Amino acid sequence: MTRTRLALLLVVLAAIVGGLAWWLTHQPKAQTELTLYGNVDLRQVELAFNGSERVDAVLVSEGDRVTRGQPLARLDTSRLAPEAAQATAQVDAQQQAVDRLRRGSRPEEISQARANVAASLADAADARAKYGRLLTLAQASSGRALSRQDLDDAKSADQSAAARLVLNQQALRLQLIGPRHEDIAQAEALLKGDRAQLALLQVELGDAVLAAPMNATVRSRLIEPGEMASPQKPAFSLAITDPKWVRAYVVETNLGDVRPGMKASVTADAFPKRAFSGWVGFISPVAEFTPKTVQTPELRTSLVYEIRVFVNDPNDDLRLGMPATIHLPLPSPAPGGG
Repeated sequence: MTRTRLALLLVVLAAIVGGLAWWLTHQPKAQTELTLYGNVDLRQVELAFNGSERVDAVLVSEGDRVTRGQPLARLDTSRLAPEAAQATAQVDAQQQAVDRLRRGSRPEEISQARANVAASLADAADARAKYGRLLTLAQASSGRALSRQDLDDAKSADQSAAARLVLNQQALRLQLIGPRHEDIAQAEALLKGDRAQLALLQVELGDAVLAAPMNATVRSRLIEPGEMASPQKPAFSLAITDPKWVRAYVVETNLGDVRPGMKASVTADAFPKRAFSGWVGFISPVAEFTPKTVQTPELRTSLVYEIRVFVNDPNDDLRLGMPATIHLPLPSPAPGGG
């Protein structure tokens, strides 16, 4: 009987120890990171010329890395360049006209007008004196000392000399006053119009060179020399490799663990021994049904939130659409927490 109790006690103890061991080995471990799956994404841009002209040269090809401001292609400017040169000459000529009006009369012109006034004044005085003498003689001789025609000629000469004096005095006044304000304003307005035309032609000349708007990689070369370019026809497709991010989706239950700016690491099957550093840059404020590209069965019919994890990839190793895994470290649970 004693042995039976001892055996039963040993069986009970063995069962307790086994159950405790099973409970300890099957106790759920605290999750240390959140793993998400997505694809590499980046911005793309299609470039087109701003004018319609024949392509003169294409300077880059697919796969070339280009920098901001680097020329990619060039249009023929054989007709546009002479127009710009003509507009430049027109601006210079009109500028001279405006400067001439602003400066007013030259000192030599004023001196000439003064001399004309002095000469007219002398002529008028001489004609007045001659007419006075003849008039006195005619009155003294009752018209017998000279003919009526001589007296009329002297009178006309006096009036003409007086009129010339007034005319030259007005000419001197105009020289002293200078050009009218309206004439200056008209010349300045014409100058503005010429400058605007020149600026337009210079812009068109600048548009003849298609430059990269930022650092990028040429994905597609869509135009060749000799073709006609137009604003509606893309010439290049560029991939903007900075910034680059991984687009993924997180369920609502894990949304509280993801915060903008939190650090992350990204891995890809193509680089199994390498992790790319990154950070959470965007969390969608609107839920959506899981896209078809997400292959996790339990998420296919769930409402999820899109996130973007921006990646540091200075060597441009990650390619557009490449599958990637995001690792987001989770905060450690507080000691004693349930």
